Amino acid sequence: MAEIQFYHLLTTPLERALPKLMEKALESGMRSVVRVDSETLMHQLNDALWTYDEHSFLPHGIMDSPHAWQQPIHITCRDENPNGAKVLVVTDGSQVAQPDDYSKILDMFDGHDPACVANARTRWKQYQDAGAAVTYIKQQSGGGWKKMAS
Repeated sequence: MAEIQFYHLLTTPLERALPKLMEKALESGMRSVVRVDSETLMHQLNDALWTYDEHSFLPHGIMDSPHAWQQPIHITCRDENPNGAKVLVVTDGSQVAQPDDYSKILDMFDGHDPACVANARTRWKQYQDAGAAVTYIKQQSGGGWKKMAS
């Protein structure tokens, strides 16, 4: 089963936190799928990966774009993996139906929304009950991350 990492967003929004995590995945040679709950957010993240750093960008594609299988990062509203990704980033608060399809699942949730936090706790328990290795990573005041529990 995949390693599940819960990322508790507290100081920066998803649009600023995601690119740094995608950089790390790319540096390790892993392809990623980012699953979102709306086309609006998909387009916001698409823009963020192009503009988050004035000196670089993260190569990626979005749902229904040509050559999705070639992109190291794919952003989608669907449960799909057209690029053979081993990293799945879940931003829509959903439980992953086939966690064994990935090496790592990053579950990112808004720490300022009580419903999102409660839902993340429910997913944590479900993954634990299924025997997955689960890690809780909390965003720090400077935007960095600290492993809090596993």
